[in-house]
Formats: sequence, C-alpha cells, structure tokens
Amino acid sequence: MIDGLVVVDKDAGWTSHDVVAKCRGRFKQKRIGHSGTLDPDATGVLLVGLGRATRLLKYLTDLPKTYTGEVVLGTATSTLDASGEVTGEWDMSGVTLEQAQAAAVPLTGPILQVPPMVSALKVGGKRLHELARAGIEVEREARPVTVHRFRVSATTEPRVLAVEVECSSGTYIRTLAADLGTALGGGAHLRNLRRTAIGSFTLADAHALEALTDDHVLSPAEALRDYPSVEIDADQRTAVGYGRPIAGLPAGTVGLLSEGALVAVYEDGKPSVVLAPA
Repeated sequence: MIDGLVVVDKDAGWTSHDVVAKCRGRFKQKRIGHSGTLDPDATGVLLVGLGRATRLLKYLTDLPKTYTGEVVLGTATSTLDASGEVTGEWDMSGVTLEQAQAAAVPLTGPILQVPPMVSALKVGGKRLHELARAGIEVEREARPVTVHRFRVSATTEPRVLAVEVECSSGTYIRTLAADLGTALGGGAHLRNLRRTAIGSFTLADAHALEALTDDHVLSPAEALRDYPSVEIDADQRTAVGYGRPIAGLPAGTVGLLSEGALVAVYEDGKPSVVLAPA
C-alpha cells in the first residue's frame, strides 16, 4: 500500500468522487480519499490522500484556498453558476469596474455566508444538492467564513468581471459572485471557476489525472508541510507509538518526525493521529 498525497489538476466534468475512483484504479488500492470537494464544473487543485495519509486529510481541508473565476453580471441562475437555469435578468451594462471593486470590499474579511442549495452540506441527514435536485429548498443558516482577498478586474467581455479570491475553508465562491451582483443592484452568476491553491499546494504541484504515476506521490511529511514539525528522539518515538502525550511541543497542530518520516500528528502536546506503531 502506498502512503502519501497526490496533487491533482482536476478537469471539468469530473466529480471529486470520480477522481478518487480513478486513483483507486491507478494505484490499485482502496484506501484513498480527497480533501476539499471541487464542483464538477470547476477545475484545478484537488488533494488526494493514499493509504495512511488519508488520516491527514482533515488538516488539509482546513487550509486556506485560492480561486480564479468570472462573474457574469445581469443574470442570476438557480445554481449561482453557469450550469443553472436563469432565474432573473437585469440591465447592468452601466456598472463600472470601480463600482464592482467597491462592492467587493464589504464581502472581504470575516463575513457571514448562506451556503447554496447545491452544496454538499447536510440538513436533516440529506445533502443540500440532493434536496435541490428534488425541487426542495430549505432554510440554511449563515455561516462565518473569512475572505482574505477578493480582487476584481476587467475582462474584454462586456458585463463579465475576472475575480481572484483567497478564502478560508467552507467559503462558496458562487455565493460571493451572487452577493456581488446583488450589491451592485442586480444579480450575477459564476463561471469558469478554477482552484489555484490549497495552502502551499498550487497548480505548479498538480498533475493531470491521466498522467499520475508513483513518482508524483508526496510523502506524508510533505503532505503536512503547511504545519510546523519537530524531529523526535528514540524515547519520544517510543512514547508516540503508545499514544502518550509529549511535553515541550509547540502549541496547536504539529507533525512529529523520526529520521525525517512523519510518525504522528499532535495537537497541544497530545496525540491526534499516530501513523506508526511502537
């Protein structure tokens, strides 16, 4: 069994589950999962864990994410993106770039965001997108997210804005696009969404799904590279194997290395994930 991480550049038309299924066939093992669902129409960075590295995916899900995309002003859709049915139209030909940039400012920083009906969140045991396909719309609570950067620029196409967003996990870019349209006095939807980074994992690290080989697998230690790590001695290594606390570790999440290999993840000095036995 291979333990590690592959960074996939997902094509449009593939679900995140499709990518996992393809990787199971490619690497000939069942224990594979992904971090951070990417919509079927979206492209870009998807992190896929192999073997014991699947236990690290929860830490990768928490990393900030960066996206590019286009906001089409004047047309709202049922899915808030280009795949949905048109639900409203406005003449927004008079909106200037400066107005759009100013409208993006209140949508930056810590904000409350209502998840779209097409999201994978569960309400009453059902995923929202399953309810949406059945024609059911339910109330959704606004959730706190953080938009670190919301850059709006012009394109050569009328009423279409290019956006770049760096945000916390759980932020919906299609909702940002719709909210931008509303703030400008009309409506809007998102198209051509591309995730360019999850933490330090960027498109430069990513590979097309069909091109993946064993040489593209990053080690568990590399998978946790966005977190601090410490090299432990033989006595501490034994303590880790038995799941014992270790004093003197940095606060928060830290990877423990033995001869450069990741053996565990500790949180505030206590074991959270132990990859290697005593």
